[in-house]
Amino acid sequence: MRLNPDRIRKSVALSAVSLRPGTLADTRQIVDLNLEFVAVTSPMDSDRFRHLFGCASLVTVAEMDGRVVAFLMAMADGTAYENGNFQWFAERLRRFIYIDRVVVSSGCRNQGIGSALYAHALSWAKQAGLLSLVAEMDLDPPNIGSLNFHKNKGFVQLGTRVLDSAKTVSMQARSV
Repeated sequence: MRLNPDRIRKSVALSAVSLRPGTLADTRQIVDLNLEFVAVTSPMDSDRFRHLFGCASLVTVAEMDGRVVAFLMAMADGTAYENGNFQWFAERLRRFIYIDRVVVSSGCRNQGIGSALYAHALSWAKQAGLLSLVAEMDLDPPNIGSLNFHKNKGFVQLGTRVLDSAKTVSMQARSV
């Protein structure tokens, strides 16, 4: 059997990464990671992180060599979360978990970390009795990486929204 060198690199890199619940002690590292990708997420300083942490049903970090290299924050249906995208899903669906943001550091992309975070979120959602995993991704300007990632994970578009920032986002869901 021939081995694919890319698969070997990916599995070695993933074995060096551990997932764990995020804590307030991770604030600085998470805020810094978010800043790296603020163009496709939204601004988040330490105060905003602490607020979102208080609303979140699930905060998971990927850690490598003692540093946070990725994170996922999600809110379950019924959460008191003031967010237009969350509200859009709440008006249409029940028993969902909304991926508010997921960020993987530049140096750790395409190594399976995002997939591991989503697999963890799906497992958590199943255990919580939820039916859907939902998220939005940029259409205009397009975030091609995110659109392709979500398509490969089985997400389908339910609609679109134009945000106050003039971005158009694709509102997508997949079954748990």
